[in-house]
Amino acid sequence: MKIHHIGCLQDNYSYLIEDETTKEAAAVDPVEPEKVLEVANSHRLTLKLVLTTHHHWDHAGGNDKMKELVPGIKVYGGSVDNVKGCTDQVQNGDKISFGADITVLALHTPCHTKGHISYYVTGKEDEHPAVFTGDTLFIASCGKFFEGTAEQMYQSLNVTLGSLPKPTRVYCGHEYSVKNLQFALTLEPDNLRIQQKLTWAQNQRQAGQPTIPSTIEDEMETNPFMRVDLAELQEKVGCKSPVEALGEIRKRKDNWRG
Repeated sequence: MKIHHIGCLQDNYSYLIEDETTKEAAAVDPVEPEKVLEVANSHRLTLKLVLTTHHHWDHAGGNDKMKELVPGIKVYGGSVDNVKGCTDQVQNGDKISFGADITVLALHTPCHTKGHISYYVTGKEDEHPAVFTGDTLFIASCGKFFEGTAEQMYQSLNVTLGSLPKPTRVYCGHEYSVKNLQFALTLEPDNLRIQQKLTWAQNQRQAGQPTIPSTIEDEMETNPFMRVDLAELQEKVGCKSPVEALGEIRKRKDNWRG
């Protein structure tokens, strides 16, 4: 399994998931279809399906065009998310396969949108799995609560995604890492892992490189929204429970001007 990053719009990422045996591929959130197809063609890949994380335009807005450019392509999206161009609706626990080795598990991760789906992808046994988290989990942060609650985000982040194997590679929908890590440091200024990751992320961006992927393990150590079970973090933000702390941290992040 090989994953290709494709920078789109201002700070979005689309991805191609390649099955190296058959050269079949899936596109994740191909908002600029021509760009995605160009990358697919340059690697001689046959595009079989589209995985849409949620209905927002900067993720689902390329689906109709993709269907024009690749007749017969399947477009997957959450069953309660009204995804543009969707041909096949998925719910939590649904599985999709392509190529010789690749299995995709749909995980319902609501809050940013009601029907947001993250896609957990496994390849050969010796390969680390990957998860495509759209706008639910970002590196060192999470998406805004547009259509949900702190309880839902806690469930999506800390229970659903947090229970994936620690080496799982995290591919999110936007390049926000530097700002997110700067904010994380305001909550945990002594967290060495956050300091190190911020320096690394700044260097990556200066070199014109992405800060993605992260891993679930990395997020547990550096992402305040996935650290709300820690009593000391709850205390720092004046809260008594993980869910309350998550809501408070999101409120602070929304108002933060770093």
